[in-house]
Amino acid sequence: MKGFFRWFKSGTKMKRWMFVILIGMILSCYSIAEIVAMKELSFGEVSKIIILFVIGFTLIIVGLVYSQKRVLELLIEDSDSRIPDNKKGVNVKSLIFNKTVYDKGPKIVAIGGGKGLNTVLKGLKNYTSNITAIVTVSDYGNEQTSSKEQLRLKPIEDIKQSVIALSNNEELMRKLFNTEFATEKLGDLNFGDIFVAAMEQSEGDFVKSIEQISEILNITGKVLPVTLDSIKICAELNDGTIIEQKDKIANIVYDKVSKIDRIFISPTNCRVAPGVLEAIEEADAIIIGPGSLYTNVIPNLLVKNVAKTIKESKATKIYISNIMTEPGQTDDYSLADHVNTICDHVGEGIIDYCIYDTGEIVPEYIKMYNEQGADIVEQDIQKLRAKGIKLLQRRLSSISGDSIIHDPECVAESIIKLICDDLKYMDQHNNPDYVMLRAKLKEGEIKTKPIKNQKKQQTKLLKKQKEAKHIGRKKSKFQEKYKDRIISIKTSDEKRKENLKMQKEKKIKK
Repeated sequence: MKGFFRWFKSGTKMKRWMFVILIGMILSCYSIAEIVAMKELSFGEVSKIIILFVIGFTLIIVGLVYSQKRVLELLIEDSDSRIPDNKKGVNVKSLIFNKTVYDKGPKIVAIGGGKGLNTVLKGLKNYTSNITAIVTVSDYGNEQTSSKEQLRLKPIEDIKQSVIALSNNEELMRKLFNTEFATEKLGDLNFGDIFVAAMEQSEGDFVKSIEQISEILNITGKVLPVTLDSIKICAELNDGTIIEQKDKIANIVYDKVSKIDRIFISPTNCRVAPGVLEAIEEADAIIIGPGSLYTNVIPNLLVKNVAKTIKESKATKIYISNIMTEPGQTDDYSLADHVNTICDHVGEGIIDYCIYDTGEIVPEYIKMYNEQGADIVEQDIQKLRAKGIKLLQRRLSSISGDSIIHDPECVAESIIKLICDDLKYMDQHNNPDYVMLRAKLKEGEIKTKPIKNQKKQQTKLLKKQKEAKHIGRKKSKFQEKYKDRIISIKTSDEKRKENLKMQKEKKIKK
């Protein structure tokens, strides 16, 4: 009985259509009864009866149609775990879309590792389930603990983080995977390590075990290691120094006062993992970046046949630029430097589009990064146009605490808009993928508005503070808007020059 009375709750919106059907039945029955009971039929009486019957019959049809529509909405709402509780009650078109777009959405391959890749995955999982994350697998030359050696555990940190990013409940999955054990023997392991090791032992194959994990945990899309071979990510500096441990690259670069000349993997002839090349060949779009240029982005492209397959693929190849430089890796790198570095390592033709941020970041946050040796990536787009790469400026950044990050929804929105534009260019306006993606984009734009408004409010507040300090002084709009940014950049440059000078003096004394 409880199930029966649920249909009459206000949230179900069923009572109104039941009432419409009831009114329709009453009018129809009344019309039939009048005909049966009436001895003589006049033209006026017949017209009245016909009109009442038509109205009643129409109300029954309308009530049945809309009640069935509402039943379908309720069934999908209860069965679709992707719909948050605060979104219940949306129309059936949106709900049906939420089901079909996941299964029939564009096939997207995201290549990289670390936070950059996870940002892309978090956003894209709201648009399609046809996502393949190709992840770096490297021990970076670090020694494994005895527990990990006994389990013969591969370096799976990036894989675990990608699985978390693609899960329906990231917070719960992160908590589960990062749960550590108090016992001495398992002190350096967490649940994620043991779970993956158990799955690999059960399946007898690492790639299959990751696929099974994806299925068991019901994540959106799948995660693939770029290679199953044990590799190291190595860097060669301009002075000839070879670094074979990823976590020491930044420190050695600073000590040597020398930039990275190239990155390479050891061994250089490592084999690509099963399924990787097939995913790239079938992709509609291939996403490279954002992330650490030398340790997360380029190493994947250096694995045998990966770059070659990307170049030969008919997919749209998109590079998402970093917002800030990374100390010890990409100091003073501009947008062109990032793209040129990728092309220098794997050749031209690997990027069709480059999406970069507008650079409209509150100066106070940039100043904090300047103190740590990082800076905003300079947007020297003129140097890239000669390469034939199409450049798209989009708002990608947001503030999280004290950090400047890529906003997952904004990144995904930019990628999906680009895919939609390509479909439109190919005259596929009526393509179901195009129609559904456009509908989903409208929902996404509503979500990103609060972020934009919040940023505008921060900017307005900063402007008011500046105006209060500098009343009566006439300055150009550029100076008013970017004054703090210019000062912070100059300050960081001076500090950097002083540090370099001190390091050179120490080197000479030695």
